[in-house]
Amino acid sequence: MDTIIYQLLLIIQYQYKQICWFILFIARYIPLKQWAHDELHSPKYQKFLTDKLPIIIPLVKQDWQLWNEYYRLRYGKATKPVKPQKGKTRSVPSDTVCPICGAPHEYIYDNSGGRGQFKCKICGQTFVNGKKVVSPLKLLCPYCGHVLQPVKDRKHFRVHKCVNSSCSYYKRNFKKIPKNMPPSEYWKYKLHYLYREFSVNFFDMDLSQLPKWATSFKYKKNSAYIMGLCLTYRVNLKLSLRQTVQALREIHNIEISHTMVNSYAKTAAVVIKPFVDSYDYKPSNQLTADETYIKVRGAKAYVWLILDKVSRSILGYWVSMSRDVGPCILAMRMAFDKFKEFPGKALKFVADGYSAYPLAAQQFKIEKDWDVSITQVIGLTNDDEVSKEHRPFKQIIERLNRTFRESYRITCGYKADDGAVHSTTLWVAYYNFLRPHEKSGGKKPLNQVELLEGAGNMPGKWQLLIYLGQQQILKRQTCTAPN
Repeated sequence: MDTIIYQLLLIIQYQYKQICWFILFIARYIPLKQWAHDELHSPKYQKFLTDKLPIIIPLVKQDWQLWNEYYRLRYGKATKPVKPQKGKTRSVPSDTVCPICGAPHEYIYDNSGGRGQFKCKICGQTFVNGKKVVSPLKLLCPYCGHVLQPVKDRKHFRVHKCVNSSCSYYKRNFKKIPKNMPPSEYWKYKLHYLYREFSVNFFDMDLSQLPKWATSFKYKKNSAYIMGLCLTYRVNLKLSLRQTVQALREIHNIEISHTMVNSYAKTAAVVIKPFVDSYDYKPSNQLTADETYIKVRGAKAYVWLILDKVSRSILGYWVSMSRDVGPCILAMRMAFDKFKEFPGKALKFVADGYSAYPLAAQQFKIEKDWDVSITQVIGLTNDDEVSKEHRPFKQIIERLNRTFRESYRITCGYKADDGAVHSTTLWVAYYNFLRPHEKSGGKKPLNQVELLEGAGNMPGKWQLLIYLGQQQILKRQTCTAPN
C-alpha cells in the first residue's frame, strides 16, 4: 500500500512540473490578447494626464504690398518675384493667390513639385490650391513659449510637440527618469509637452440629420398595432428577432417574418429619435458619463452614455466604432444641448479615468468658450478623497451600463453600424419614457408624457411615441423649409 501511494505522489509531482512548464511556455510564447469571456471586461486603456491648452495665436489677414514696403524700409530692397529655375517653366497657375496676404502668383512657390501645395514668398505661409491654409493657427508651448512642431498626423487630429530642450515641462519630467535607464528606453516616459489639434470639427456635425423617408409608413400587410407589438416584445421584453416572431405567432396568431420585425424596429428608431433628443428633460447640474462596448461585425464598438444623476434620464448617447475623443465630444454635445443655458462652472461632470473626457472638455473651451470641469473617479476602490466623494456617480452609471448590456445580450452582436445605432436609440426611448423606474418604486417612467399616459397598453404607447416623433420631424421640416 505504501508503495502505491509513493508512486502516485511521484506521478502527481511529475504532472505538477509539466503544468508549470506549460504555463511558462504559454505566458512566454502565446500572447493572450483577449480573455475567455471578453465581453464581460472593459478594454484596457493607457492612463495619462491631459496637458493644459497651448497659447493659440490665430492668423490675421495681411496685405502683401504693406509687407513688401516693410521689407523695402527694413532691408533696403523689396521682395522680388519668384524666378523659375534655368530651363524650367513655372507650374503655379496664374489665378493662384495667397489666402493670407493676397500676393499674386508671381510671388508664389510651387512647394511640392506640382502636387498642389504652394508657399508664399511674402508671408511664408503654405496653402493648397490657393484656398486651404495648411497652418491656420500658431500654437505656443504654455510653459516656455516655444512654437509647437507637428510630429504626427492621425485620422482626425495632428499631434504638436514642444521640442525645446530648455522647456521647464521637459526638464521637470526628465528628472523623473531613473538614472540607470539607457536613452533607448526614454520613449516609455512622456517628456515633452504635447497637444492634439483636431482636423475634424465635431461641433459642425448635425446630430439630428434624418433620412427623407423618416415620416412615411406604408403597411402593405400589417398595421400600426402589430408594429407596436413587435416593439413591445423586441425592446420591452428583450426578445430576439426570431423569438419575437415566435411570440406573435403563438400568442397572437400573427404571421410575420423576422426581417419585417427588424425593418419595423429600424423605422421606429429613426422616427422616435427626434422626439427623444429634443424633449425638455429639465436637466440638473450633475451629470455622469461612461462608455460600454458591444460587438459590431465581430469587432468592438462603443456606446457612450451620459446620465443626469438627479432625474436619471439619459441626456446623451452615441455609438462609435472607436474609443476616440470625437464620439465623446458628440455625446457631450447631445447632453449639453438639453440645457437652455449652459451652467458653466456650476456643472459637475463625473467620468472615469479615460483621457477622452478632459480632451473633449478642452475642445469645448476652444470652440464654445465653455468651462467644463471633469471630475475623474479612477478604479474600483476609494484611494483618494475625490473618488470617495463622487463614487455614487460612478455606481449609477455602471448600473446603467449593466441595464443596457442586459438588453444587448440577446443580439449576440450586430451585423452593421446602423443596427447598433437603431437598437440603442430604441432602448434609450424605452428607458426614458416607457420603462417603470425604481425611482418611483417601479410604477412610473422617468419622464411622464401626458399623451402616453392615456394609452391603455404598451403597444399603444409605442404608437403614440412614434406619433410624437413624426410631429417633431414635421415641425423641424416646417422650420427649415424655404419661404
